[in-house]
Amino acid sequence: MKRVAALFPAILVCVLGLWGRPAYAYRPFNSTDAAVATRGDIEIECGPFGYIVDADGRFLVIPTAIVNIGIADGWEIVIEGRNFLRVASIDRDRADTVRETALSVKHVLREGSLQERSGPSIAFESGLLLPGIGTDPGVGASLAGIVSQRWSAVTVHVNGELMLTREHAWGGFAGAIVEGPSKWLVRPVAEVTVEQDAGLTTSGLVGAIWQVHEHLSLDAGWRVVRSQGSNVREFRAGFTWAFPIGAGSDTRRTAPQPAVSRSRLGA
Repeated sequence: MKRVAALFPAILVCVLGLWGRPAYAYRPFNSTDAAVATRGDIEIECGPFGYIVDADGRFLVIPTAIVNIGIADGWEIVIEGRNFLRVASIDRDRADTVRETALSVKHVLREGSLQERSGPSIAFESGLLLPGIGTDPGVGASLAGIVSQRWSAVTVHVNGELMLTREHAWGGFAGAIVEGPSKWLVRPVAEVTVEQDAGLTTSGLVGAIWQVHEHLSLDAGWRVVRSQGSNVREFRAGFTWAFPIGAGSDTRRTAPQPAVSRSRLGA
């Protein structure tokens, strides 16, 4: 993979953003939901601007890109990555990096409240953790289970994941998302996560999602992380847009109201 490959999704969004179909966003979280893109659609979750302060310095994250491709009823392919641009750093030799690159397949095992049916929606996601640029040279793997439930007043998503890290060590991840009423034009959201690999990482996020119109969702979130004795602060802002590439089915990421992919912190 080359750096241009990481920047391409943002360029693509600028071009395709002139038209589209309903967006069912799942930014700005690290966890995900038990739903997939409609068959025949591409959903692009783009964070054209982010800002991180960690132990190594200050970084702009431009862009974060997650591309969800609906390949069949109840199935999608997910491609993701984040481009870190150094603003100020303690380590002056540290290069700009492309991190958190991954290729995954996600499948809905049980259609539930996110698909306009009763009961919980259940899905699994398996993927490859791909090498980055300037960091994370190894290859890893992950397997996650996701359960989502929507009520009139609140929507909850719970994630559990087993990982083989790029350093070939076992790790785990757990996360929970809570959203406000799905009928609200702007709804508050929150997330807590725990991750164990080389050390223990905990985080909390608060934010909001604004359904501008049926084709466009905007999001913003503030995240605080405690990782191996150091604190990380991160601001995220972005949008989600969906584009048809062929005949689609009725499977939606969130229905009937739009809801919020996972990107790991590359601190």
